[in-house]
Amino acid sequence: MKSTLIKHAQAILTGCDGERARTGATDIRIVGERISEIGTLHPQAGDTVINASGCVVYPGFVNTHHHLFQSVLKGVPGGMHVPLLEWLEQVPYRYGPHFGPEAIEIAATIGIVELLLSGCTTIADHHYLYDADMGYDPAPILFDVASRFGVRFVLQRGSATVSRAATSGPAMTQPLDQILREVQRDTAAFHDPSTHAMRKVVMAPTTPFYSCRPAELREMARAARSLGIRLHTHLSETANYVRYAREVLQSRPVDWCAEQEWIGPDVSFAHMVHLDPEEIALCGQTQTAIAHCPQSNGRLGSGIAPVQALAKAGASISIGVDGAASNEAADMISELHAAWLIHRAQKGADAQSVETLVHWASAGGAKVLGLDAVGTLAPGMQADLSIYDLTHPRYAGNHDPATAPVTAGGAAEVRHAWVAGREVVRDGAIPGLDLAELSARASALVKKIQQF
Repeated sequence: MKSTLIKHAQAILTGCDGERARTGATDIRIVGERISEIGTLHPQAGDTVINASGCVVYPGFVNTHHHLFQSVLKGVPGGMHVPLLEWLEQVPYRYGPHFGPEAIEIAATIGIVELLLSGCTTIADHHYLYDADMGYDPAPILFDVASRFGVRFVLQRGSATVSRAATSGPAMTQPLDQILREVQRDTAAFHDPSTHAMRKVVMAPTTPFYSCRPAELREMARAARSLGIRLHTHLSETANYVRYAREVLQSRPVDWCAEQEWIGPDVSFAHMVHLDPEEIALCGQTQTAIAHCPQSNGRLGSGIAPVQALAKAGASISIGVDGAASNEAADMISELHAAWLIHRAQKGADAQSVETLVHWASAGGAKVLGLDAVGTLAPGMQADLSIYDLTHPRYAGNHDPATAPVTAGGAAEVRHAWVAGREVVRDGAIPGLDLAELSARASALVKKIQQF
């Protein structure tokens, strides 16, 4: 089997939490698709040696909530200075119904490239552009793009039986039987239940209050569990979610979801910005997960999720970058840098460590997606890892190289990255990718979109 030896790293963060977050080792050997050794290692016959001097090594990040189609909806003027509901009307609800296969492919390519060049090696995409008569299936397109770049890909298969859209063009809905039939088809075609899978499928109605009826939500949960797949949706992103639940549903949002069988270690909710102590305790008791999206929540003025309280209660914590239409730099290093700052600004200078953020963004995300062989750097684990180059002036003079990629912020300097032992970034570039061509395709698509 192919063997790669990474030598002389300045530091290694393992993705573990607590005292095991750091290691004094400088070298990592990859054999086949797994890490075989970490320590002070010597080259062996057949090793490809990578000199990591001036670099640090992190586990590949696991992004648990994205909307890749939004990669060509960055900076839409009508959505720049409005909160969530108005933003939905002005951006995804306005333009989403006009996306076809080519637009999905281009947008997914942009998003995956951007994520990969920030050190993200597993991507969960909450794709919700589905209509009863749309004429094409997004799933093969998305899985094909991910396969081209060698990343792990989880399709959070969105759906709606009723539409929340009020003014912006045609509503995108499907009857429940069609949703269940197509999720079953996608699961059979793409889902791998293993802990080192390259492909998974998740049941993911867009929003539980607004996208389907309670009985339908329960039926989706039961169907997902019968198929052996997980559940995901948005929840409590703004104060309006809580108000609606209190006034219309006569319940707390998390409590209401629990009544519809949407609670437990196989359930993750994006955002969960507005939770009360009882909801936090329930998420902890049931090990329900959050996909924390701090930049999007800040961009839309939604607030800051109580992730520290959730973690203390026992909930599973992961990081998502959300769609680029509400996060114009949808990469994991930007996300962690923002999270590091905003939680400290709100709760104090000791509120959030980089090591814990890296843990949430790697091992935490892997746990949420059922990828237990992914997310930490240790012998026997899948070789998903990134080498960050610290020779840029941004890092000069830094006393703690291990945390510098996050604390210094800015564009990530990924020199190399691997997924299951396959090199997916080499010398700062993605092999075979023509960035100029991709930029030209993106520009042409944006001009087309602007006509709608």
